[in-house]
Amino acid sequence: MAADDGDPTKFPTIYDSSSSPLLSKPSTSSALDSPRRSDPESDPTQFLQISYNFGPRPFKDVTFLLLFDLFVFSTFGFGVFSIFHRNADHGSSSSSFSYDLASSSCVKVSTFTTVSNSSYWSDPVFEKDLIWTLIVTLILSVPFCFLVLLLLKHYTKQIVYACLPLFVLFPVFFNLYWFVACTLSSSCSEALPLAYRVFILVFVFLVIGIVVWIIVANWHRIELTIQIIGVASDALSKNLKLFVVLPLLVLGLVVYYAPIVVFLVFARFNGEFVPRRELEGVYVCEWKEDSWVPGYYALAVLTMVWSLAVMVEMQVYVISGAIAQWYFSKEDSLPKKCIRSSLRNAFGQSFGTICLSGILIGVVRVVRAIVDNAREENPQGIVNFVLRCCANALLGAFDYLNKFTINFAAITGESYCTSAKMTYELLRRNLLSAVFVETVSTRILTGIVFVLSAAYAVATWVVLRGVSSLGVDSYLVAILAWLLLTVVLAFFVHVLDNVIDTIYVCYAIDRDKGDVCKQEVHEVYVHLPISRSTRSALSPNALNA
Repeated sequence: MAADDGDPTKFPTIYDSSSSPLLSKPSTSSALDSPRRSDPESDPTQFLQISYNFGPRPFKDVTFLLLFDLFVFSTFGFGVFSIFHRNADHGSSSSSFSYDLASSSCVKVSTFTTVSNSSYWSDPVFEKDLIWTLIVTLILSVPFCFLVLLLLKHYTKQIVYACLPLFVLFPVFFNLYWFVACTLSSSCSEALPLAYRVFILVFVFLVIGIVVWIIVANWHRIELTIQIIGVASDALSKNLKLFVVLPLLVLGLVVYYAPIVVFLVFARFNGEFVPRRELEGVYVCEWKEDSWVPGYYALAVLTMVWSLAVMVEMQVYVISGAIAQWYFSKEDSLPKKCIRSSLRNAFGQSFGTICLSGILIGVVRVVRAIVDNAREENPQGIVNFVLRCCANALLGAFDYLNKFTINFAAITGESYCTSAKMTYELLRRNLLSAVFVETVSTRILTGIVFVLSAAYAVATWVVLRGVSSLGVDSYLVAILAWLLLTVVLAFFVHVLDNVIDTIYVCYAIDRDKGDVCKQEVHEVYVHLPISRSTRSALSPNALNA
C-alpha cells in the first residue's frame, strides 16, 4: 500500500490495476534501488502490483476444504457408530467363553472373577510438590513471556549481549556440576563408572565447543540480528491479543481431539469372540476385531495428523494476517479488529488453502521421517543412496517454494499454488532469499530461552531445597519445571519467528512497489544479504549502491 494512500479499507482487492506490472522493466539503472526486472519467459501481465487485501476475499482451494471436511465427518460418523455398535463382552476374559459344538461358536459361561485390591503406591510429598511447582511455573510463564517481549522490544542489544556468554557458561557449569556430584555420590559412581563419566564430560564439552564456533562464525551478523529481533518484538507488542488467540487454537485442537480418542477406544470394542483351533484339535476362544476397525484407526490417525498440521498453519496465517495489517496501515490509523479479521479469513475463505498447506506439510514430514529412518537402518547400497538423494532434492524444492506461501496467502487471500508462485517471483525479482530471512535470530532466541529457563530451574531447585524435604527428587522437579517453561518460551519464539517472516514478505512487497510503509523496517531489512542465486548477476556498482 502506498504511503500516501488513504484509509486502508479503500482497498477492495490485492491488486492495483493502475500500476505497472511486477515484471515490467526497471526505470533506473541501479539493481538494488529498482529490483524489478523483466523476464522474457514470463507474461508481463501475469502478476500485478501486490498489496494487502482488506476487502472481501473469494473462497480458494475449495476442493481440499471439502476433502478435509469429509475426513472429519467420516471420523466422527464411524466413531459414533463404534460406540453404539460395540460388543459389551469385550472386557470379558477369553476364559469366560467356551466353544459350543452345537452352534460352532463361542458362548459365554458363568465365571467368578477376582478383583485385585492392589493400588499403586506413590510418594504424596513428591506428588504435591511436583503439582504445585508445575502450576506455579505455568502461571508465572504468562507474565514471563510478556516481560521477555518487553525487554526484547526496548533492550534488545543489552539482552542479547548479556545472554551470549551464558550460552557457554551455563552448559559448562551444569556439565562440571553433574560430574562432580556423581563422583562424590557412591550410588551414582557405582552405576556409572569413571570411564563413562569422563566420556560424557568430554562429549558435552565438544558440543559446547561447537556452540562457541557457531557464535564466533556468525559474530558479524549479530548487530543485524539484534535489529531484526527488535523490529519483530515491536510489531508483536502491537498485536498482544495473539497471545490469547493462539493458545486458544491449541486448546481447541485438544478439545477436538478428545472425542476422537474416545472413538478410538470404543472402536476396539467392536468385534466378537471367535473359535480358534489349536494343534491338538482343541478349540479356544479369542477376541477378533471387526474388519473395518483397522481402517477406521488409519482414518482417525490421518485425520488427527492433518488436523494438527492445519492448526499449525492456521497459527501462521493468523499471525501473518494481523502483522500485515499493522505493517500496511498508517501510523495514525492502526487497524481495528485485525486479529478478528484474520481469524475470519482463516476459518472462511482461506480455510481450503490452509488445509492444502497442512496436508502437504504433513506428507513432507512423513516422507522425511521415512528417509531418515531408512538411512539409519540401511545406510549401505547405491540404490538407497540415489533414492535418498532424490527424496532430499524433492523435499528441499518443496521447502524452497513453501517457506513464505502461507504468509503471502494471509496477505493477499490467493490460493496456495498462486501464492507459492507469486512469492517466489516476488522475492526473486527483489533479490531476496526465498528460503530464509535470518537464521541467526532463531538461534539467538533459542539460546535466550535456554538461559532464562535454566536460570528459572536453578531458582526452583534452590527454593525446593529450602522449603521441602524432597531431597534428591528436587532435581527431577526442577528439571520438569525447566521443561515446562522451555515449551512455553519456545512457543513464544515460534510466534516471533513467524512475525519476522511476515515482515520480510511485507518488506519485499514494499520494495516491489518502490514504497515505504514502515520506515523503521526498511532501515533494518535493507541490510539483509541479497539472494545468492542472483548475486552473480549484479554489477559491483549495484552491490555498492
